[in-house]
Amino acid sequence: MIWTDINDIAIELCDNHPKIDPRYVNFVDLRQWVLELENFNDDADRCGEKILEAIQMAWLEEKD
Repeated sequence: MIWTDINDIAIELCDNHPKIDPRYVNFVDLRQWVLELENFNDDADRCGEKILEAIQMAWLEEKD
C-alpha cells in the first residue's frame, strides 16, 4: 500500500485498532500507525495533512 490507498489503509487501521475512535486520533499517531502497517510500503515524507484527513474520514466510514 501507498499513501493514496486511502480505503485499504482505513480497513487495515480498523482491523488493527478496533477499540480506537478515529475522531480522537491525532495526526502524529495516525501517521505512525499507517507507517507500521504490515503491507504499507511508501516514503514517510510523501504524507501530508490532507492525506491524513482523508484516511481519518475513510476510517470513520469503515468503522460505521
